[in-house]
Amino acid sequence: MTMTDRSHTAHQPRLEPTEVEHFHEHGYLLLHRPVFAPAELGRLYELMQEQLDAKGDKLSDELDTPHFREPRLLDFLLSDRVLDIVEPILGPDIFLWSSHFIIKAPLVGRDTPWHEDSAYWQGRLSDYSKIATLWLAMDPVWTGNGCMRVVDGSHQGGGFSAYRPLADRSKHTFGSEISADIDDSKVINFELSPGEASLHDGRIMHGATANTSKVRRAGYTMRYMAATTKVVPEANPGFRIWLARGQDRAGNHYENA
Repeated sequence: MTMTDRSHTAHQPRLEPTEVEHFHEHGYLLLHRPVFAPAELGRLYELMQEQLDAKGDKLSDELDTPHFREPRLLDFLLSDRVLDIVEPILGPDIFLWSSHFIIKAPLVGRDTPWHEDSAYWQGRLSDYSKIATLWLAMDPVWTGNGCMRVVDGSHQGGGFSAYRPLADRSKHTFGSEISADIDDSKVINFELSPGEASLHDGRIMHGATANTSKVRRAGYTMRYMAATTKVVPEANPGFRIWLARGQDRAGNHYENA
């Protein structure tokens, strides 16, 4: 595909300089303010419910890359409301890397072991230092229903820790976890109201406890990377990325909105 310029002008960055500094230093940022207008969030909620209704035998926390199946989600993933948040972190040239509805059912939700997203992408990309995930709360999210939690500053470890297998896969969303001891004093709980969001670096250690409450925990992860990153074709068969803003700087094959 030839280089296409999707640059935007006259957009107001939606992060303060102190917030950008916090993200780079700590590896995360909590945004206790709405990302979308209420009507927009309502439309996204309807699309999430359609994905749930059509999931078949999949568990509710396994709705990965739903935008491959439902192009209407691109209206949100490629929206200026999101990209104006991501651009101060990643720069003006941005790819949409992935998205995922992550839903923990009441009382029976599995826990999410300590992990780094980068470890599950190892070998698929040329660089892991400029990937950011916006985690949009679709339901109230707090410690009791299994909110996401991170280890403050752990992205500085490089994103490829040692892992150990877990005995009972049915209780966990992954079959392994980081083997290093976690410093509880550095664990930050991401408690959010519906429509609020968090940002985290792709290399940060994070996880979540099982949902032991009577309230569902639903979120939509929107994942982006700087367009200086090369996606390794042979390691990503059938995978699709979108040029969200700016120019492709790495010679990738991508979709245009």
